[in-house]
Amino acid sequence: MLEVLGLRSAEEAVYSALLARPTASAQELARQTGLDQAESTRVLLDLAARGLVALATETGTGSGAPDAPGGEAGRGPDRYRLTPPSVALAPLLVEQRNALHRAEAAYSILTEQYRSTAAHAAGSVVEVVVGVEQVAHRFHQLQRGAQQELLVFLKGVPTAVPREDADLSESSALDRGVDFRVVAAKDYLDDLDVAGDLRSAISAGLQLRVVDSLPLKMVVSDRDRAMVPLDVSDSDGEPSAIVVHRSGLLTALVHLFEREWGHARPLYATAKGVRVEAEADPQPTEGELEVLALLLAGISDRRAASQLGLSIRTVERRTRRLMDLAGADSRLQLGWHAARAGWL
Repeated sequence: MLEVLGLRSAEEAVYSALLARPTASAQELARQTGLDQAESTRVLLDLAARGLVALATETGTGSGAPDAPGGEAGRGPDRYRLTPPSVALAPLLVEQRNALHRAEAAYSILTEQYRSTAAHAAGSVVEVVVGVEQVAHRFHQLQRGAQQELLVFLKGVPTAVPREDADLSESSALDRGVDFRVVAAKDYLDDLDVAGDLRSAISAGLQLRVVDSLPLKMVVSDRDRAMVPLDVSDSDGEPSAIVVHRSGLLTALVHLFEREWGHARPLYATAKGVRVEAEADPQPTEGELEVLALLLAGISDRRAASQLGLSIRTVERRTRRLMDLAGADSRLQLGWHAARAGWL
């Protein structure tokens, strides 16, 4: 737990052992932690130098050396106590925060330098990635780096990224609360194993819709970058792809996704797998109606999320589906449709 603040495992063991008692000597801590006494002594000296522990009593010459072997007769071993964590650990926490801020600043500078020093203007917009490992690496970068939204087209059989690897990145994104929308071509659902995986993903928050066919595979991360596979024949049989950065081309890809999403039919989890939503009069789920009731009462998305114990992204996702069901362009229209349809 304390490794993130810069304490090594032996230091954390000694520190944690001291938490459970008012004071202790190096010998006592060695017995409790399984360290030898010399190591326990060295760790105490280190912690004392950093202000995390202090002498509880000073005996003999008052040298501050804990448990010196072969101490003088009548002199007990030095005993140590913790410095209050609110005092001792606060500077370490500040140091870690500052390091994170410096890392973020360095990341921004490097990103801008990379874009500004591209050899050609087009090079800063489109990158060509060739080879199984490189394509898989960039795919995982896009999915694991997403903070807000992932838009994905799925079709055919995976070539560079196995389904099980893609599932791990997908699960990580859902755990972070990323708004994850997928449009799948019917041929992608032909594999029986896929249905079980999709059922679990939908239960975890993935929004999935199906269409008869798609023009390409694609993943868009935070509307900032996209990845589109290239024809294998163009790279001597090696899988290849282009990574598209923020540009008019990326805007067109996002527009293509939203168009296909609008025409696609939702899939829902069932006991055995997934099913396509019936075209006749789909209804809101109970969870969506809970969100709707709060929104119509004038409660903000953030307060609604707090009251329902949901993330704000989940509230926004449910609101979007309600608007899709109602064919509404605004929340005012959504309220009117809800009243007319008798949803509440």
